[in-house]
Amino acid sequence: MSLTKWFKEDWVDIGAPKKSGGFKKCGRSKQKADAKRKYPKCVPAAKARRMTKSQIKSAVTRKRSKRQGVGGKPTNVKTFVKRKK
Repeated sequence: MSLTKWFKEDWVDIGAPKKSGGFKKCGRSKQKADAKRKYPKCVPAAKARRMTKSQIKSAVTRKRSKRQGVGGKPTNVKTFVKRKK
């Protein structure tokens, strides 16, 4: 995938569902209202639509269980876990 295409994708926070359906935009601002939001797990909107509720819950739980911002870098986790055989 090209970097240009990656930037043009509509990224959403799967840990923040909207009451009307869908998800909030990815990221947080520095305002007080957003400071209380939990750490976002962001994926492209197309991928978020394909995910089941259990896949979303698993990805968000794994993201939030890790310490964030270690060494000034965001902490990434895989969206889908590989099953052990």
